[in-house]
Amino acid sequence: MSRLLFFLLLLPLAATAQNYPQDYFRSPVNIPILLAGNFGECRGGHFHSGLDIKTNGKENLPIYAVADGYISRIKMDKGGFGHALYITHPNGYTTLYAHLNKFVPKVQRYLREQQYAREKWDIDLYPDAGMFPVKKGEQIAFSGNTGSSTAPHLHFEIRDTKTEHPLNPQLFGFKVTDTKAPIPLEIAIYDLRRSLYEQSPRVLPLKKTGTTYIPTEAGTVKAGTNVIGIGIHVNDYMDGSDNTLNFYQARLYVNDQLITGIALDDIGYDVTRYMHAYADYKTKEQKNKWIQCLFRLEGNQLEHLYKFPAGGDGSVRINEGDEAEVRIELTDNNGNTALVTFILSTGNVSALGPQRCDAAFEVNRANNFEDLNVSFRLPETALYDDVCFTFSKSSDAKAYSSVYQVHQSFVPVHNYFELGIKPERTIPFQLREKMALRYNDGKSVSAKAAAFTDKGWYSAEVRNFGAYSLIADTVAPVITPKVKSGSNLGKATLVSFTIRDAVTSVKSYRAELNGKWVVLEQHGSNFFYEVDSRCVKGKNSMVITATDENNNTRTLQYTFNR
Repeated sequence: MSRLLFFLLLLPLAATAQNYPQDYFRSPVNIPILLAGNFGECRGGHFHSGLDIKTNGKENLPIYAVADGYISRIKMDKGGFGHALYITHPNGYTTLYAHLNKFVPKVQRYLREQQYAREKWDIDLYPDAGMFPVKKGEQIAFSGNTGSSTAPHLHFEIRDTKTEHPLNPQLFGFKVTDTKAPIPLEIAIYDLRRSLYEQSPRVLPLKKTGTTYIPTEAGTVKAGTNVIGIGIHVNDYMDGSDNTLNFYQARLYVNDQLITGIALDDIGYDVTRYMHAYADYKTKEQKNKWIQCLFRLEGNQLEHLYKFPAGGDGSVRINEGDEAEVRIELTDNNGNTALVTFILSTGNVSALGPQRCDAAFEVNRANNFEDLNVSFRLPETALYDDVCFTFSKSSDAKAYSSVYQVHQSFVPVHNYFELGIKPERTIPFQLREKMALRYNDGKSVSAKAAAFTDKGWYSAEVRNFGAYSLIADTVAPVITPKVKSGSNLGKATLVSFTIRDAVTSVKSYRAELNGKWVVLEQHGSNFFYEVDSRCVKGKNSMVITATDENNNTRTLQYTFNR
């Protein structure tokens, strides 16, 4: 291959970084940027959409606007981004600052005013452009650990304002000290004549020899098929942090021909769940490792992440008896590159014998299932690859139905679908509106309220394969104060509670202090009231009411002295 052709093939992968401004944005923190996570990492149900910037393990570090603009959105959520601010900039980008504790006083006052006006804590506000203008370097908030955060940090994103797609922030010139190349750990070999979910890949550990990684198993890698898929298990790191990151670009070459190019630079929230098709979800569920596939499944709609200069879908095709030189290049956002090389052959190509499949669910097609007591319909976009669907049932004396094993939880489903179950035991009339659909994936158990239908069935919107059954939910949420009722606050500034539901989840809650609604903030199952001017000196009376998905309600009367 000529050097000119080689360069032209790389252009589509590298061009995006050149289109982003390099000196427009400053850092959102005044400390060196150390990353706990980067753009494009595989997470549960999505790609990571920004940078997780460490805050020295502390909360309440100042957070700054990265450029001129205006605060265009203020969002409070019990999970997800927690306390979040969005700034719209005049150059066509919007930045997001998430897991915050508090905002600067003028924004915090506006938030509280709106919460009390609507008597609602979890709120989503869109201030007018002239309400909160900001300058580059102006403090906007304090860092925190709110929402679905497990340690103090700042989640920071840059989005295209028009499309709202998160973009890779490290393509905008932020100074991140990183001299470490990615570390490939394993390669995975797939037989792409079969569904990804009807096989287990051959996984080969890698070792570093000189500047290159090779399989620890000596000799030619024999695939046993002439339609081969290759996956890579890899970690990346930066200087000063031991958190694992992901690469930015991956390239697969066979006999020096570029077969697959991947660039993780633009992933919208409308397609982020296709991460379950980009990576080997089955191996993640069974082995707890993310193998990123250098080929594209038929039901994977992330076309824009891939380049296939040779055509096709990234699969490697070798004539039986032939060998091929394979090279994988893994490059991080700072240009550090790791190389994996090995010789690949088909070996003895195994014959594809007939596979018994009582119910073949096909990709890109609506698939229905009906049993005497179970029914559902999967939309056309629900599957990423063909599935040989399985179904079984077992008894459960405590449930109002059998336990139905609706295929296997290691096969991902993209869309929600309505699952209907007919009870096998008579449900008392008073429990008809108290039924829940219980789900078990073999690792954890959860449930959601099930709706009664005119045919005597119960249904709920679900998004996973696994074991389902009908149970009754008559237990109200449990409200537990952190300090017993009647206590003196002393110097404490928070009145804290936990609210948990044993079966479904807490659908709604309300707190009143001395007869008037007050903000009770939620962080997962932890709730707290921050003492303010609404709290009088002396005895205060608080009433908290919590309701679950099946409208079971509990009320707690609580007093404290200030």
